[in-house]
Amino acid sequence: MGVTIELDVREDLQKKREPFEKIMNAIKPLKPGDTFILHAPFKPLPLFPIMKAKGFTYKAEQIEKKHWKVTFTKQGGDE
Repeated sequence: MGVTIELDVREDLQKKREPFEKIMNAIKPLKPGDTFILHAPFKPLPLFPIMKAKGFTYKAEQIEKKHWKVTFTKQGGDE
């Protein structure tokens, strides 16, 4: 089982702070099999193609009205 990193950007977005850089920094050290869990106030659709290009698959689930949990899993080394 790999490493799991969890990041909640709901407060950043509420305060109008762009969390993209924070997300990119969080995923940098991840290796195949590692997991990145993102908590956001909406389904972060613009992030999906970026993460896919970086070798991640994802599963999004809505927890509450303004709480989405997206689980990204880093895939094996065919980058």
